[in-house]
Amino acid sequence: MATKKKKRTTKKKKTGRRKKTTAKRAATRGPGRKKKKKKKTTRKKQGARSLSSLSTSELQAELERREAQRGELERERDALLAQLSSIEDELSALGGAARRRGPGRPRKINSAPRAKTGGRRRGRRARNSMNLVESLQKTLAGRTMSVTDVTEQVQKDGYQTTSANFRTIVNQALLSNPNVFKKVDRGQYTAK
Repeated sequence: MATKKKKRTTKKKKTGRRKKTTAKRAATRGPGRKKKKKKKTTRKKQGARSLSSLSTSELQAELERREAQRGELERERDALLAQLSSIEDELSALGGAARRRGPGRPRKINSAPRAKTGGRRRGRRARNSMNLVESLQKTLAGRTMSVTDVTEQVQKDGYQTTSANFRTIVNQALLSNPNVFKKVDRGQYTAK
């Protein structure tokens, strides 16, 4: 019988040690903090309905509501932009510094874009009496020329450009207007 009692006491000692280790773990977590189990929830928020549960009339009403809200916001934005533009005009008239155009602010119609090359700024964009396609058509009327030749001839005829790769621009104009220009041979074009 003595052997049976020894076995029971050893079991008690083992369980006692386990309780001490869990008590140590609880102490390291801090006072009043309990280990929480993570719950997996698949519930949707109350009030949020999926689109598939809405009827066609409810979907149509929601679309109309959003369209009306968008229209109101666009009108408000336009009014604010107009107000901002008038304030900036007044500031510039009084000699105030013009602010740099930021995102969402419209570009002024009379300002020309500036190109940067190699750290220096170029002058304003050249203004021509005819656009490039019209100038090319006038130059190629009754003639067949290569892209390089027509590029040089258009500039000799008075077309002004500040582009560093004007030949590429001319080539694109010739290719993208097949109703105006005809490709005679490789790299040779004429006006129709």
